[in-house]
Amino acid sequence: MVYYDNSNTAQDVAQIIALQTENLPKNISKEEAIEQGFVTVIHTPELLQKMGAAHPHTIAFDGEQVVGYALTMLRDFRNEIPVLRPMFDRIDGLSWNNKPLRDCRYLVMGQVCIHKAYRGQGVFRGLYQQMRAAMQLPFEIVVTEIAKRNTRSIRAHEKVGFVPLQEYASDGEDWVIVAWDWS
Repeated sequence: MVYYDNSNTAQDVAQIIALQTENLPKNISKEEAIEQGFVTVIHTPELLQKMGAAHPHTIAFDGEQVVGYALTMLRDFRNEIPVLRPMFDRIDGLSWNNKPLRDCRYLVMGQVCIHKAYRGQGVFRGLYQQMRAAMQLPFEIVVTEIAKRNTRSIRAHEKVGFVPLQEYASDGEDWVIVAWDWS
């Protein structure tokens, strides 16, 4: 049975890295990437530990096995992952409810991934419900970006409540910045 928790143990981080690696575009077929989605960023265990120390990651478990995750990334980490710098720069120029987003209490969801055997079973929604329950008080908005070609992820985020803020291109990829109001 799947349950959700906020965690940052070395064992959890190792399992996150393994699940992440399985779902990189280079490790799946183009058809699977279109049908099932994919992840873009490769994290080091050290960076995941640092990110999780600031605010623990949200993890779906089946027993002791990590079957899904939603990574927590504060804006303090904006320079740690070069591919994400354009997103943070864009966020600084966006508004939310007529207020500059940079002045809002926002959290960046740094990546979400579900194990293949657990997709379509509500794990994605469960991760975000757990994240919101654990982090709604310090944060009023969660923001993330999705590769525009990752249509499964875009649809899943819309179903949870995310709305598109902006589309842009960077490093040969088209991106959509989305946000979900937690206030």
